Amino acid sequence: MFSLHGSKDFLLILFSVCALSSSINSQPTYNYHFCLDQSNETSNTYYQSNLTVLLESLSSKASQNYSFYNESSNIGIYALFLCRGDVSKSTCQTCVSYAIRDITTRCPSNKSAIIWYDQCMLRYSDVNFFGQAQTSPLFLMYNIQNRTSPDQQNLFARSQLDSLIEKANKTERLFSIADQQLTIDGGTPVTGYGLVQCTRDIDGGSCGECLSVLLDTGQKCCESKIGWRVSGPNCFLRYENYSFTEPPPPPPQLQPPQSQPVPVAPQPLPDNNRGKKTTKTVIIAISSIASIAVVAALFGFWFYKYSGRRKHEEERDTSQVIALRSNFARLHSMQLTDSRMHARDVDDSGEMLYFDLSTVLSATNNFSDENKLGEGGFGPVYKGLINGKETAIKRLSMKSKQGLEEFKNEVILIAKLQHNSLVRLLGCCSERDEQILVYEYMANTSLDAFLFDPKKCKELDWAKRINIVNGIAKGLQYLHEDSRLKIIHRDMKASNVLLDDEMNPKISDFGTARMFGRNQIEANTIRIVGTYGYMAPEYAMEGLFSIKSDVYSFGILMLEIVSGKRNSGFYHPERAQSLPSYVWRLWNEGKGVELIDQTIVDTCPISEALRLIHIALLCIQEDPNDRPTMSRVLLMLASKSINLPQPLAPPFSVGRLILSDQSTTIETGTGFLISDQSSTSASS
Repeated sequence: MFSLHGSKDFLLILFSVCALSSSINSQPTYNYHFCLDQSNETSNTYYQSNLTVLLESLSSKASQNYSFYNESSNIGIYALFLCRGDVSKSTCQTCVSYAIRDITTRCPSNKSAIIWYDQCMLRYSDVNFFGQAQTSPLFLMYNIQNRTSPDQQNLFARSQLDSLIEKANKTERLFSIADQQLTIDGGTPVTGYGLVQCTRDIDGGSCGECLSVLLDTGQKCCESKIGWRVSGPNCFLRYENYSFTEPPPPPPQLQPPQSQPVPVAPQPLPDNNRGKKTTKTVIIAISSIASIAVVAALFGFWFYKYSGRRKHEEERDTSQVIALRSNFARLHSMQLTDSRMHARDVDDSGEMLYFDLSTVLSATNNFSDENKLGEGGFGPVYKGLINGKETAIKRLSMKSKQGLEEFKNEVILIAKLQHNSLVRLLGCCSERDEQILVYEYMANTSLDAFLFDPKKCKELDWAKRINIVNGIAKGLQYLHEDSRLKIIHRDMKASNVLLDDEMNPKISDFGTARMFGRNQIEANTIRIVGTYGYMAPEYAMEGLFSIKSDVYSFGILMLEIVSGKRNSGFYHPERAQSLPSYVWRLWNEGKGVELIDQTIVDTCPISEALRLIHIALLCIQEDPNDRPTMSRVLLMLASKSINLPQPLAPPFSVGRLILSDQSTTIETGTGFLISDQSSTSASS
C-alpha cells in the first residue's frame, strides 16, 4: 500500500541522487597554488605556446579515463596531473580540465606552477621533476575545532595514518583510504577518516618517505585539531572526523535475459481452471496500473511540495527586495512607489538614484558579453552608458542567496559613505528577479591588473605607487575613524582597489564589510570571509576582527605594491615560501633593496621605498596591539622626521579560513597554513 512515509523515503533517495549528480559535475574546490620561475617577455611566448600544447595533451588523457598521467615536450617542459584515488572518472576529467584553464590564468608568465584542488592536482615545470619525491613547496589546511580528547585521539589518528601509508606504498596506485572507530573516555564513539596518496612517477619507498614527512609536519601543526590535510608536489594526506570521499558508483544494472522465440501453442483444451487464469491476468494488469499510479502520485506529491516551497522562497526573496528598496528610500529620502520609476540625471550631488530595469538593459545592451568587464564579488560587472555617462553595473541573480546578503550589506554600508578614496555608488535597481548596483566607472579597472602584469606594471612608476598607497590609507582612515559609521572592510586586496583614468585609487567591494559601534573595539565571528594571504592571524585563527585586521591587510598590500609580487602563491625556493617571510629575511639581512620591483628600482628613491617596507612590516606584526592605526600610518607616510620603531616578526604561516561544506559542521572553519620550512626531499 502507498504510504506518505514511503514517499518521503523515495523523495529523499531521489533528491540525494540529484544532489550527488550536481555535486559531481560542479567545478572542483580550489585549495592553493604556487607560481614559480617567472619568465621574461622574449622567451615567454614560445614557452607558453608549447606549454598550451602539452596541457591540452594532458586534458585529452584525463578524458580517456586516466587518473594519473605525466608527459614532457620536446623543448623540455614537464607536466603531470593526479586525481584523488576515490573520485569518479567524470570528476577527474572535470577537475583536470578546470585546473588547466585555472593555472594558466593564475600563473600566465611562469615556467613552473602547481595547483591543488580537493579532487585533483596539476603541475608543470621547465625542470624535470619526474621520479623525484619532493615535499616542498607544501601547504596545510586544518579545522579550527579542537578534539575533545587530544592525546588519545592524536595517537589514534597517527596510528591510522601510519597504517594507511604502509598500505599505500605497497599498492600499484600508491593510494589508500579507510575509516576507523575509536571509543574515547566516557564511551563516546569517534570515527576517523583518512586518505593518503602519491603521484605514480615515484616508487613505493619514496612514496612512504614523502608521506611520512607530511604526516610529521601535519602532526606538529595540527595534532589538537579534529581534521587537517597536508599537500605537497608528490604526495598528500588528509584526516577528518567526517567522510569526505566520493561514494562508489552504483553497481551496473542486470541485463534482462534474451527473449526466446515464443512457440506456437496447440489448440487449448477445455479447462476448469480458466476462471483462475483470468483472475491472475486481471491481478497482474491491476498491479501494473497501480505501480504507475504510485509513481505518478509520488511525483505529484513532490511537485506539490516543491512548488509550495519555491513559492515560499520567492515570497521571502521578494520581501527581502522590498526591504532593500525601503532601505534605498530611507537612506536617500526617495519615494519608490513601483518599478516604473525612471532614473534622474546622474550628477555630482552625492544622491543615490533608483534606476528602472529598462534603463539598465538599454545601458548594457541587454547585458551583452561585449559590455562585460568581469566578475565581481556577487556576479558579473558590465560597462553601461546612462544619460551620457559611463557607469559600472553589478548584476546579481536572485538565485544567489549569499550574493543577496552581500548585496544588502553593500547597499546599507556604502550608500552612507562618501569619500574620494571610495568607489561611489550612484544608484540601484531592484526589479523582477534582478538586483543591480550602479557605480561610477573606473577606467583602469583594478590595481592587480597592473601590478602583477609583466607589461602593465611598467606603467606604475614610483610616483603612481606612492600615490596609490596614500590614497588607500586615506580611504581606510575614513572608514575606521572619520565616517559616520565605523567600518571594517575585511577584504582589502589589490583586486578590490580600483583605479580611475588618472590612476587614483578607490576602495571597492563592501559586500563582506562590518559596521562597528563607535566604542566597539573588536568582534568575533564563526563565518570567516575574505581572501587568504591578506587575513590577519587573529582573524584567520580565532575569527577576531577589528580595525587592526584591515591594517594587516593594508601592510600586505603595501609589500605587494613595492615588490610587484603577489602574496598569494608566492614561493622563493632558497629564501622563503611566503611574501612576509621573504621580506622579513631580506630586511634582517640588510638587503631590503632586493625586494623593490625591478621595473622601478633604478628610478625610485631607495630610502623612501625602504621606509615603505618598514611601515608595512609594522602593519603586519602578529599582535594587533603592536600594529599602528591608519591615522598613524598616514603620519608616518607623510613625515620622514617621525622615527619608526623596530618591527616584530610577522606571522609567516597565515592564510585563509573557509567554511566547511559538511552540514554537521557548517559553522566550522578550516585553517590554512603555507609552510615556511626549508626545501626537503623524501628521496635519497
